Amino acid sequence: MAYAGQFTLENLLPGIRGQTIGSNLSAIDFSGVTAFSFGAATGTSLAVTAGLNSSGATGAGIGYVTGAGGAVTQLTSRATGVTLNKLTGTITTNNASLAAEAAATFTVTNTAVAIGDTVVVSQQSGSNGGNTEVFVSTVAAGSFNITVANNNPAAGTAETGAILINFAVIKAVSA
Repeated sequence: MAYAGQFTLENLLPGIRGQTIGSNLSAIDFSGVTAFSFGAATGTSLAVTAGLNSSGATGAGIGYVTGAGGAVTQLTSRATGVTLNKLTGTITTNNASLAAEAAATFTVTNTAVAIGDTVVVSQQSGSNGGNTEVFVSTVAAGSFNITVANNNPAAGTAETGAILINFAVIKAVSA
């Protein structure tokens, strides 16, 4: 049966509203469909071939749900590695002084990371010098490195507070 325009799963499969979709539903051909709504998807995965978009101007967007993330605090120094086996999370760095024009790199051990993945980081808070940069410098199977750089000039302010770094893993493949 061919469908065009917009439809929902309830329209496609009458009587499905409020029902659990089990492993018997393996694929639906969406050729020619311009929009589709699952409502609240509760399965273990959703695979699309043309793209996945969020049309909401505000709200949840595309991301991870509560429970997918975690938090860890770095001990000893800014170069001390941490372990957090989650796809998203927050890392609180050690508050040891990081001089102007200096950088420190640490390893995040994370079994959820594959070598082809993209890891995105952002600085949530904590920079007291105003010129601190946080970036992913290496991705490997099971880990990634984060570099914290104090880009203040030589006579500038040292970074002395703990920095909160958010990260998210975007799963990717090479081919």
